[in-house]
Amino acid sequence: MANSSDKLTMRVLHRYLGFFLAGVMAVYALSGIVLIFRKTDFLKQDKIVTKTLQANLQEKAVGKGLNIKELKFTKQEGNIAYFDKGNYNIATGEASYTVKKLPYVLDRMTHLHKATTNDPLFFLNIFFGVGLLFFVISSFWMFLPKTSIFKKGVYFALAGMVLTLIMLFI
Repeated sequence: MANSSDKLTMRVLHRYLGFFLAGVMAVYALSGIVLIFRKTDFLKQDKIVTKTLQANLQEKAVGKGLNIKELKFTKQEGNIAYFDKGNYNIATGEASYTVKKLPYVLDRMTHLHKATTNDPLFFLNIFFGVGLLFFVISSFWMFLPKTSIFKKGVYFALAGMVLTLIMLFI
């Protein structure tokens, strides 16, 4: 059982880390909600992209150069080959197409969730994850184990874990 000094230290750490991470949690919460709608056009705006590729490319090469999976030319008029939401000038290599993108700030916020080890943001993700894990553990130092509040807290924590596991596997 932890002594009162350990308990006080854990409470203080929990409190100030909570205040510090409140802003991070708000950004993660908002960007997480936006990511739920990533396969829709919710909040997205049309952006016209122009890019110059090599001339005389085939469909697959144009798709690869523009990073558009399964690009298919729908028609060709003279030197212009058309595809869904854009076109490619076969003679000059210039391509123009429309993409749907989130506004800049939301796009940067959602990037947090997608950060990999190749991105400096992954350090923030690790720190945030460790911080959340600390909150989970330190919350059990807030009340004496023999109190009804502590026991109810354990039941609520278990219920949250069970609900999450059920949602993951159904």
